[in-house]
Amino acid sequence: MQVAVISEIGSAGTKVAPRAREPFSRDAGSPTAMSGVTDVHVHVQPFRMLKPDILESMKRERPQFPQLIKMSEDPSVLLRILDEAGVERACLINYVAPDVMGFLPTVNDYVLKYAKADRDRLIPFGSIHPAYTKDVKKEAEVLVKADLGGFKIHPPHQLLFPNDPRLEPLYDVAEEAGVPVMIHTGTSTFPAAKSRYGDPITVDDVAVDHPDLKIILAHGGRPLWCDTAFFIARRHRNAYIDISSIPPKRLLAYFPRLEEIGEKVLFGSDWPGPGVPGIREELDGIAGLPITKELRDKVLVRNARKVFP
Repeated sequence: MQVAVISEIGSAGTKVAPRAREPFSRDAGSPTAMSGVTDVHVHVQPFRMLKPDILESMKRERPQFPQLIKMSEDPSVLLRILDEAGVERACLINYVAPDVMGFLPTVNDYVLKYAKADRDRLIPFGSIHPAYTKDVKKEAEVLVKADLGGFKIHPPHQLLFPNDPRLEPLYDVAEEAGVPVMIHTGTSTFPAAKSRYGDPITVDDVAVDHPDLKIILAHGGRPLWCDTAFFIARRHRNAYIDISSIPPKRLLAYFPRLEEIGEKVLFGSDWPGPGVPGIREELDGIAGLPITKELRDKVLVRNARKVFP
């Protein structure tokens, strides 16, 4: 994994020369040099809160773990990373999953405080787990009032389906407030995760019952349910797909008819998740795809402006 400008650490833990770049837009001829890019899926979380076995695994597998800890505790580090990558805004993904991951409800306080460093660029995503709150509706209202930018539901880690009736009050509040809800779709390989909850078909219920709720199907159902995610995004005007954690070189294999839902696709890196080399590398991969400039602009810039005006 490459951690952009955090001491310019390379994938093998060695120092590499930093790229000299201006924030946001550079080199007008470069396909990734455009202002307004939004990365809708960046994991900026209180990593120290992770369950001990997961935390130890991260330490072993990622030489840059100390730098990731620094980034998670210092927003200025992340802002520099975004500048280096040419990203204007980033959604900071957090969710409540004590049983599988160790993340407690206090992740909401964490991400709201973190994003205050530059709320125009940092969009805080928080979460409510119905098993860990007394009043889902009240808590959702409090978070919206506190300027939460979006809700994250992670079915394989929260061990529930998206159409769980206990989530209805959250959807009601988010729909009325115009706050997006991101739902993890696809598998997860963390030790206690249960991937059957990641089948996106039940998101269809949510989209039907809440036609004005902005829904983001994170990861596009990869790798097992991309066709289902495609169907939902094409069927519902309020459903979008983020392409995070899908290697750019595999994107058109997973979604050969991507152009048909071009208005509904959002760029996300999933950085610093497993297998993601860096935000800039993901952008470079998108730039190298045989797609039209118009579609690329929609994916990187224009579609996100509809979801996060």
